Amino acid sequence: MQPNLSPIKPSFKPRNNRFYVTVTMKFWVSHALAIGWTIFAVYLSLPWLRDLSSIISLPLAILIIGGIAYVPGYMNAFLIASLLLDRQPVLRDQYPSDSVTMLIAAYNEEKSIFNTLQYVANQDYLGKIHIIVINNNSTDHTDREIIRAKKELNLDITLLHEYKPGKFHALNKGLQHVMTPYVITLDADTLLHPSSIRYLVSRIKNSPSNVSAVAGSMLVRNSRETIWTRIQEWDYFLGIASIKRLQGLYQGTLVAQGAFSLYKTECVREVHGWPDAIGEDIVLTWRLLHNQWKVYFEPLAVAFTDAPPTLSHFVKQRSRWARGMIEGLIEIKPWNQPQLYTKYLTGINFMMPYLDFVYTFCWIPGLILAFFGFYWIVGPLTLLVLPLTIISYSLLYTYQRNYVFKNLGLKVRRNILGFILFVLCYQMIMSPVSVWGYLQEMFKLKRVWK
Repeated sequence: MQPNLSPIKPSFKPRNNRFYVTVTMKFWVSHALAIGWTIFAVYLSLPWLRDLSSIISLPLAILIIGGIAYVPGYMNAFLIASLLLDRQPVLRDQYPSDSVTMLIAAYNEEKSIFNTLQYVANQDYLGKIHIIVINNNSTDHTDREIIRAKKELNLDITLLHEYKPGKFHALNKGLQHVMTPYVITLDADTLLHPSSIRYLVSRIKNSPSNVSAVAGSMLVRNSRETIWTRIQEWDYFLGIASIKRLQGLYQGTLVAQGAFSLYKTECVREVHGWPDAIGEDIVLTWRLLHNQWKVYFEPLAVAFTDAPPTLSHFVKQRSRWARGMIEGLIEIKPWNQPQLYTKYLTGINFMMPYLDFVYTFCWIPGLILAFFGFYWIVGPLTLLVLPLTIISYSLLYTYQRNYVFKNLGLKVRRNILGFILFVLCYQMIMSPVSVWGYLQEMFKLKRVWK
């Protein structure tokens, strides 16, 4: 989906809540409901547990069923409860005018960089936008397109050259030239909704002083290109957005993604900029959180990205994300995070390799066995996770359509086939791909960015 280039005046009104529920109360109430659901699921699964333990032993049975049903069920229940309690803080000043700097690292982006800059030129932001494009050793005519954009679009663009390959090198080169209190990172092939920068800056201006960054909301632009992009449209629209909202509610968004996020310049400099990591944005965010700063998420700051159109490109991207998560966990353990919410959220990431391994090596073989009538691993009780998944997606779909898309003048495209494949098949692809990323990091294989 492509954004309308005409600025949209927001039509929503601030929510007046009679009763204020603190973040701490939301956290513990959601936990209580999730634990209650898990106890209920364990009770229902006792026959399944007995049957499977008679074949492979009780500890292994608990390990497998825990990874298939107990932990995912608990996580989904916690997500649903949190989303139901979530109330996005009101933006008191929706038209800030602070000067900001935008960093764009570009490697062979001749075909896309002008279009990206054109969308920046059409922002309804009232403040000055300084743009620094770092040409990261490109071999095409990226620099020529940047110069053309500077002339034709009347933008304040500084073109730098960084000959050491690696996005972190390019961003750190640009950081040296930032003179504004806020810095935004934008991928060279990402398109912005006309109000995106305004909402990002407004969110951090209306947040407590210890908020160091705000992650924007990423949606898929090329969803009609292939079946893979159709599936990923729903992953961004529902899956990734739900996790971002959950993490933002508890003030610890775990990835202020480099594709489109805003940071306080002084905070980035204090943690020494972007690290030498394949998931440089993940590790940077965790360093910010480790310094007792908070990271928010702004759902109305929408950017549009191209999802990988082929399975091979998808595998490279998502295995890279999984590997970046492991890099973050290695550098900063969940128990070393200073804030309770961040300990919990990074602790969930700590559980992800276990869940992905169980799903890949137990659930998928168990599904094959179920087709032949052997319900040792996958049986009727595994369907208990499905209602929670549908409920959480329904809640998020309603929120995205009625709050985000309606106020931004966007429409949700019809993509029924992509949704069906997303619900039924996506995890069967994602978990093996994530396992491949974990193995890459474990054996320190060569890094592949694209």
